[in-house]
Amino acid sequence: MSSIAEKVKYETKILEVGSEARGFKDINMAILFGDEAPDALRSSCFIIKVNKILEPIKAGDIMTFGDQAYKITAVGNEVNTNLGNLGHTAVVFDGSTTPELAGSLYLEEKPYPDLDVDTEIQILKGE
Repeated sequence: MSSIAEKVKYETKILEVGSEARGFKDINMAILFGDEAPDALRSSCFIIKVNKILEPIKAGDIMTFGDQAYKITAVGNEVNTNLGNLGHTAVVFDGSTTPELAGSLYLEEKPYPDLDVDTEIQILKGE
């Protein structure tokens, strides 16, 4: 049995919640962006600490928001670059298995997570 630390591919936490960020819950989406987010986008984003991705993220991995876990169902081909360099990705909670947008990360369709300042976000290796 491996420890959680051995399974972590990426981790960060929410530093700030844009004034309009929670409105994207209506379309089952959360937009993450590092603290260098452009002013024009900042209000729509959950601002996170930019951290490097330790291993490429792929379908089958698990993304957690605090204690809420979601299986990753599809990964757009820009996600690993954008998330690692800019802290930017759109997280879509619709269970899509084909990435519609290059910069989006698709998760299983489950109730929308509780997202707030200091919420820890991790991506763990799938089994």
